[in-house]
Amino acid sequence: MGLHRETNRANWDDRAAAHAAEGGLGYGIDRFVADRRLLSDVVEFDRERLGDITGLRTVHLQCHIGTDTLSLARLGARVTGLDFSSVAIEKARVLVERTGDDVDFVESDVYAAADVLGTGTFDLVYTGIGALCWLPSIDRWAATVSALLRPGGRLFIREGHPVLWSMNETIDDDLHLRFPYFEQQEPLEWDSDTTYVATDRPIVATKTYEWNHGMGEIVTALLDHGLRITGLVEHRTVPWEALPGQMVAVEGGEFRLDALDGVAPLTYTLQAEKE
Repeated sequence: MGLHRETNRANWDDRAAAHAAEGGLGYGIDRFVADRRLLSDVVEFDRERLGDITGLRTVHLQCHIGTDTLSLARLGARVTGLDFSSVAIEKARVLVERTGDDVDFVESDVYAAADVLGTGTFDLVYTGIGALCWLPSIDRWAATVSALLRPGGRLFIREGHPVLWSMNETIDDDLHLRFPYFEQQEPLEWDSDTTYVATDRPIVATKTYEWNHGMGEIVTALLDHGLRITGLVEHRTVPWEALPGQMVAVEGGEFRLDALDGVAPLTYTLQAEKE
C-alpha cells in the first residue's frame, strides 16, 4: 500500500507542476486570475444540482491545484481543499493568492482527512472528476466522508463512471471492456508520460496504480456508513477526451461518444445526505 501511494504521489506532484503552468497550457489558470467570476467547467456542469451553497462549510477532497475548489468559494461556500500532493497544495495556494479567493488548503492523505480536519464539522463534502480511481478501498473513503459530515450534511461527487474505467482507451474501433469493473485488491499498473490536458513537457514520474469501484459498491459503502442517497444522475459526457478517436467535443469542455453516443454512461453525479 505504501509503495502504491508514494508512487502515485510522485506522479501527481509531477502532474501538479505541469497542470499549473501559465500561458494557456495545463488547467489554464491564467483565466481564473483574469476573470474573478469564472467557474471551472466541472463545477459549472453541476451548478444547478449543487444549488445554493452560500455559507456552507465545505471540504473538497483530492482538490489537486484548486481550480474546482476556488470555484466552490466563488459560489459562496467556505472551502477547505485537501490533497496528498505537496506540490498541488503549493500551486493551489499560489493560485488563490493571485485570484484573491478565500480558500484554505491542507496537505493530507484523503483517508486521514477526518483526523486532520475534525469529525462532524462539514456541511458539504465535494469530490470531483478522477478522484476515486486512486483509492484502494471505497469503504474507507465512505467512512471518511461520513466522519467529516455533520448530521444532515451532504456529499456531492461527479466522477468517471466505472463502466468508462473498464474500457481500453487504446482500441479505437469500438468500445472494449477489458479492465475490472469491480474493486480488486491488487491495482492496475500504468506507465505513461502523458496526462489528460496539454502540457509543455512529458511527465517524468510515469508509473501509477489505480483501482476501479463498481456503482453498487460505491452506493453500498455510503449506505453502510450512514448516508442516504438523494440523487444519482448518469451522464453521456466526460470532461476530457477519454476515448481518443471515438469522441466529439461539445460545449462546456465536455466530450461525448460520436457514433456510439448514448451506448454507455461516461460519468455520474451522486448526492447523499448523512442521517
